[in-house]
Amino acid sequence: MSWRTWIVFAALGIVWGLPYFFIKLALVEISPAGVAFSRIALGAIVLLPIAWKRGTLAQLRTHIGGVVAFAFAELVGPFFLISLGESWISSSLAGILIALVPLGVVLLSPLFGLREKLSVRRLAGLLLGFAGVVALLGIEPPVGKLQWLGVACIMVSVMGYAAGSLIVQRFLHGVDELAAVAVSLGIAAIVLAPAAIWTAPAAMPSSQGLFAVFVLGVVCTALALYFYFYLIAQAGASRASIITYINPAVATLLGVTVLGEHFGVGTGVGFAMILLGSWLGTRGTQPQSEFDASRPQAAQEGQ
Repeated sequence: MSWRTWIVFAALGIVWGLPYFFIKLALVEISPAGVAFSRIALGAIVLLPIAWKRGTLAQLRTHIGGVVAFAFAELVGPFFLISLGESWISSSLAGILIALVPLGVVLLSPLFGLREKLSVRRLAGLLLGFAGVVALLGIEPPVGKLQWLGVACIMVSVMGYAAGSLIVQRFLHGVDELAAVAVSLGIAAIVLAPAAIWTAPAAMPSSQGLFAVFVLGVVCTALALYFYFYLIAQAGASRASIITYINPAVATLLGVTVLGEHFGVGTGVGFAMILLGSWLGTRGTQPQSEFDASRPQAAQEGQ
């Protein structure tokens, strides 16, 4: 990867470690649906005018199916479910579980026509990552049904994020990143609007809640998604998803130091196993799609 790609990778690793902390702050006054809608709508408000001015929205006419699929897989489902899950579990645990996204990409790749041999190393990574989840939730298990439901929300979000990455690589490759992100955010905002309105707070949130939503929308959504599309275009979905190696460390640091969340032996062991498993599971050559493999070599070289 180029030096520019590495800079974007490092910046995104930090930026995407912030949402779990700010979601916790926003949830004090705003419902999960409201938090998800607010950050998505704010991201759309920021990016749609820019994409319109650049004249790139017309490019999406032949890719609207992929954009809609991305909006639901990457935004509507995960953004709402993570906010809902954090109503019951710590931001640290949510951030750590999201580190399973690279393994989710490996598992779902065949469903998207992206084929890569499941080597012994990759299989070991998948098993180790699963064992890490068992350790994380077994040594210090969630207490009560609601905490387990919170964990389930995050795990479903993991698969949504993985599917979203693969949708970009398989169906939105070559599409203007800004236009795709902007329209996806607009679609997701429309879908989540009814639930957000239904659960709207009776009074205007405090400055802390509004600031949390601002950071979530502008920094952690609009800017971060644009960077993520760039990484997928440069390095592929599998490698771009490795950004989740950094995210949980930032999320855990903020959760423990600022929110006073617990970080025990089980958390540390599970965290280490999940990260090592993700590294093993995604290390290697980039998956090649069946579509690309069937194209003439000259055509591929001419891109």
